[in-house]
Amino acid sequence: MLTKRIVPCLDVNIGKVVKGINFINLKNVGDPIEIAEHYNGQGADEIVFLDITATYEKRKTLIDVVEKTAERVFIPLTVGGGISDIDDFKSILRAGADKISVNSAAIRNPNLIYEAADKFGSQCVVVAIDAKKRSGGQGWDVFIEGGRKNTGIDAIEWVKKVESLGAGEILLTSMDADGTKRGYDIELTKAVVESVNIPVIASGGCGSLEDFYNVFKDTCVDATLAASLFHYGELKIRDVKKYLQDRDVPVRL
Repeated sequence: MLTKRIVPCLDVNIGKVVKGINFINLKNVGDPIEIAEHYNGQGADEIVFLDITATYEKRKTLIDVVEKTAERVFIPLTVGGGISDIDDFKSILRAGADKISVNSAAIRNPNLIYEAADKFGSQCVVVAIDAKKRSGGQGWDVFIEGGRKNTGIDAIEWVKKVESLGAGEILLTSMDADGTKRGYDIELTKAVVESVNIPVIASGGCGSLEDFYNVFKDTCVDATLAASLFHYGELKIRDVKKYLQDRDVPVRL
């Protein structure tokens, strides 16, 4: 049985790790390189590094920060933000990233997913999807530009399409749950996981040990991502894993 992964996320803005609620009211948390090294030592399975304003500000991801982080962590590193073409994939992979996460660029040019998977392998291509429930309550829309722009694209149709184009993994963030600490969005996560055959990482809303357990218990999600809980020292990764192991969720200790 494949083990479930616990993945801390570093949202980076102007070289600092930040955290907000529902994608707004960002507060500085600390240095991304030091934080990544700390999580590596705590037993994180992977680290996700997202330059959250790069696309909106029309600039490239902070390559130097990626290079320094990759030098000091020894677990898979996923990097996203400001990725617009194959050359960006190449430069960030060369800087030491193991996987590249694309969001806005994949919406604007879905063929980028196919090109990247063909050139670097599906295992390198993560499609990040920020989804928000429609006001009528039926289905979810995909947002881009750090949650600023509603594309009007149906999230379930989009996940099916990115899989068909060669994406190797989906990083799914519930905008409704993000930063609220009221638990992962089980309804959205379940709907996405049941629509594709590639791994899905659930993101947004984790506030307790029980939230990690519930999303693994109630969906077949492959990994969970969390930020503020770990950044502010409310939970340690090793404690999360021990809690899950005690409840028969397979994890790597």
